[in-house]
Amino acid sequence: MAARTIRRRLHHGDIDGRRNEYSDLSGVDALNEPLLGNNNRGGHYNYKGSDDGGEQDWDDKKKEINLHWTRLFANLIAQWSQWLANIILGSGSVLGRFLPISSIASNEQDDPICLCPLQEERYRNLRLRVEVQFDGSRLDHQDALKQLWRLAYPDREIPPLKSELWKEMGWQGCDPSTDFRGGGFISLENLIFFATNYPNSFQTLLHKTEGRRADWEYPFAVAGVNISFMLIQMLDLQSVLPSSKAGVRFLELLGEDEKAFDDLYCIAFRMLDAQWLAKGASYMEFNEVLKSTRNQLERELALEDITSVKDLPAYNMLM
Repeated sequence: MAARTIRRRLHHGDIDGRRNEYSDLSGVDALNEPLLGNNNRGGHYNYKGSDDGGEQDWDDKKKEINLHWTRLFANLIAQWSQWLANIILGSGSVLGRFLPISSIASNEQDDPICLCPLQEERYRNLRLRVEVQFDGSRLDHQDALKQLWRLAYPDREIPPLKSELWKEMGWQGCDPSTDFRGGGFISLENLIFFATNYPNSFQTLLHKTEGRRADWEYPFAVAGVNISFMLIQMLDLQSVLPSSKAGVRFLELLGEDEKAFDDLYCIAFRMLDAQWLAKGASYMEFNEVLKSTRNQLERELALEDITSVKDLPAYNMLM
C-alpha cells in the first residue's frame, strides 16, 4: 500500500492546493490555511461573450434586487426573533418559566468560565505546547522524528533526516520538517503519543490494513498534522480562554485527564479513517472527511454524560 501511495502522490505544490488556487493568500496566516489541498476540481468558470452583455446586465440587476429583498427579510426575521425571545424570557412570562433559557439563547455564553487551579495549569501547559513550532535544526525535534520512525518501523534502520524513505510514512517529501506548518511540534508529539499508547490502532492506520481502500489514499503522517491543526481550531486553543462550545466542554474534561488532548487526537484519527472508509473517499475528498470528523467530535463532546475523553463513544474504536 505504501508503494502504491507513493506512486500516486502529488507534487508539494499540489498537496498545498496552490497550483489551482486563484485567490490571493499572501496575507493569510499559516494557521488559517488548510494543510492539504482544497477540493478544487480545476476552477471552471462560466464565461459569456460580448453578445450576451445585455442579458448579463439584466441578470445582474435581478440578482441585486433579490439580494436586497433577502437582506430585508433576514433583518425582519432577526428583529421578530429578538422580540419573541424578549417576551418568552421576560420575568413575568409564563412560557419563560417552562422553557429552558439555553434553548432560546444556546449560542450565548453569559456565565464567565471559572477554572480551578488544576484546570488553569493544564490549559496553560497545553497552550504552551501549541505555540511551539517545529524546528528541524533543534536536536530534540530531530530526536522526536527519529523516535517516531522507531515506533512506526521497529525493525528498520532510521533513515537520514532527509531521505525518500520518509515518504513511506506519509510525509509529502524527503524532508518531514517542511510538512508541519500550522500543526507545530505538538502534531509530532501527538503521533508519538498515538504510536506509544495505542500501537495496534497506530499500525493499522499507518499501513492501512483495514477496509477497501482507494487507489489514491491520504498520506498518513500529513493527515496526522491536519488532525492536530483541526483540534487546535475546534477547541480554540490559541485563545486565552476558549469561546467555542467544544472548547469550553474540553476544559471540563481536561480537569479530569491531563492527556485529554492527546487521547482526543487518537480518537479523531481513528474516527477520520472510519469515515474515510464509510464514504469510500479518495485523496481530493480529504478535507471533506476531516470536516465530517470535526462535526462528529463536536456532537460527542456535547453529550451530557461525558466526564472524560475516554467516555466518548468513538473511544471504543481505539480498543
